[in-house]
Amino acid sequence: MIRILTLSLATFLLGLIGCGYHTVGQASRLPANIRVLAVPVFVNQTQTYRVEQILTRDVVREFNDRTKYHVVSSSDTDADATLKGTVLSAQASPLTYDTQGRISSAVVTVTVKVSLVDHGGHVLFENPTYTFREQYQVSREVTSFFEEQTPALQRMSHDFARTLVSDVLEAF
Repeated sequence: MIRILTLSLATFLLGLIGCGYHTVGQASRLPANIRVLAVPVFVNQTQTYRVEQILTRDVVREFNDRTKYHVVSSSDTDADATLKGTVLSAQASPLTYDTQGRISSAVVTVTVKVSLVDHGGHVLFENPTYTFREQYQVSREVTSFFEEQTPALQRMSHDFARTLVSDVLEAF
């Protein structure tokens, strides 16, 4: 009986290995010849100050933390592929109101166009409308008031970078 269970478990595990299952973030669908990624600062088509810098910084950090690729900031180098991003929109909107009609929470929404193109001009990955949102509370206390939109934008940027790198690596 134990021998049958052991044999069944071994067969099942071999089946999983053969099916292409892998640990998330460990596989890469990018061509093997790509070793250097250029990630120039994203283009900002909005009025939101420094949003392109925040997004680019987090994407570079995520590639450095999760991959073996050498990431450079200039597309003028001999990079094997270049990740280009354009911030299409960035806005904060009221989400909820208190009983006096004042805004009590808001949401920051950012839409980014991203493409990864190899040295030969072939598109390896593209998403024309990444849209990310982050909710935040609006403080009513004047003594403890601080602008929460920027920390919300930074939290949203971390989520964007994690998702983008996963999508690029796993070809979603």
